[in-house]
Order: sequence, then C-alpha cells, then structure tokens
Amino acid sequence: MKKTLLLLTALLAVAGSARADNKLVIKGSDTLGAKLVPQLAEAYKAANPGVSFEIAAEGSTTGIAAIIDGTANIGMASRRAKATEVSAAQAKGVTMKPTIVAYDGIGVVVNANNPVTKLTRRQVEQIFAGDITDWSAVGGTPGRISLYTRNTSSGTYSDFKQLAMSNRDYASSSQKMAGNEQIAAEVARNPSGIGYVGLAYIHDPGIKVVAIDGAEPTHDSVLARKYPFARPTFFYTNGAPTGEAAKFIEFVHSDAGREIMEKVGFVAPAKS
Repeated sequence: MKKTLLLLTALLAVAGSARADNKLVIKGSDTLGAKLVPQLAEAYKAANPGVSFEIAAEGSTTGIAAIIDGTANIGMASRRAKATEVSAAQAKGVTMKPTIVAYDGIGVVVNANNPVTKLTRRQVEQIFAGDITDWSAVGGTPGRISLYTRNTSSGTYSDFKQLAMSNRDYASSSQKMAGNEQIAAEVARNPSGIGYVGLAYIHDPGIKVVAIDGAEPTHDSVLARKYPFARPTFFYTNGAPTGEAAKFIEFVHSDAGREIMEKVGFVAPAKS
C-alpha cells in the first residue's frame, strides 16, 4: 500500500510538472497583448491542446521586468529594452534576447466629427508637448485640445515621445490611459480629444486617423517605412527561446500566425 501511494505521488508530481512546463506565461505590452497575442494563443492551443497560456497586458515595462525577474517565459514589448534594463538583466545573469513579432504604426486619432484631417510632424510635437492648446491653431474649430496618452509603463508612450516629439515631455494636462482601447474610447467621447493608437485600433468607432505630413498609417506605408511613426514590436526572452516558448514563437511567424497578424491589423515581417 505504501509503495502504491509513493508511486501515485510520483506520478502526480510528474503530471504536475508536465502541466507547468506546458503553460506559457506572457506579460507586457498592451499593443500586443490586448488583441494579437490572445488570438495567436487561441490558434496555437487549437493545434496543441495540452498547452495553456497566462497573458497579462500591462505595458512593455512590465514585460521586460518579468523576463529580468524570471516571472514570464515571454515578455511583450512595443519598444526596445533600455540600456538600464539590459544592465539590470545582466546583473541577474539574464540575457535579453529580442525577437521582432510584427510592425506597427502609431496612428494619431481625433474625434470623428473633428474637421481636422491632417497635421505636420511639427504640429503633432507642439500639440502633445503643450505648445499648441487650441484647435484653431491647426485649422480646427476653436476650443481647447484634450490630450490622451498612454501611461508611463507603456512602450508606445516612450516610442511616441521619440518618434513624434523629439523626446520632449508630454504636456502636464495630458491624461494617461492604460491601453489603446481606452484612448480610442475617450477620443470618441470627446469632440476636442486627440490621442494615438496602434494600427489594430485606428478603425474603432467614433474616431478617425489624421495624415501626418501627407502619410497615413496603412499596411503599405508601415511596410515601406513611409509612415513616420512606424516601429517594430518584440518578444523578449532570457537568451534564445527554448521549449514551448520557442515553438510558440515559431508558430507566430508561420503562415498561420502571419495571417492572424494581418487580420488583427499588424504588418508581418519579411520571411527570413
């Protein structure tokens, strides 16, 4: 009886270990984690029913931190890891390995009823930095501009500062949102609102995208790097991905994964 119990305990331990090994923990970017990665995960699970996922989309900074701390298999990021993050990882014996997932374009969006249809890069910088505070200064209906940005843990928050604002600080009046959906919803409710979202959200109801120096964020303009606010998105792992994480990333770049990317609104990278 005692031997039987010991054998049962051992078998349960092995089964539990197998389940743990087949669970992928993915944390980080809302841009990737709100729509794209959950759909990729569902498709992957359909072909691999023994695999489970835990996905937390709370910003790129949290994804990179999770790889450094060893609390995730994959860290999602819409920006590159900072030098300080790479150093912090090295101090813990972690090698930050980036893999490009897909390309995205950060679209500047206004309320659907706003008469403004285009802006220059300089005007975008001045609006989000707080130099321009009234719509009349850029050809719109007179009224105070309401700014919506991502929060500070967001990679899009950092990328937009770099790509659109010459790394200037956001205006103190800007309202920080947790994700793309929240920005789109607030701009849709506010006739004076302006914000920025990824390609997957530019067609949300109640908003419209404005052209920047004549270019709009489309599949072709992002692919050709003609849209000024285009950028890659990343999966980070501790060294080269292994095990289930490696298999999942391989699936992401398969024809099936690329089809999901394009359907959601991202631009698949060129095949290697």
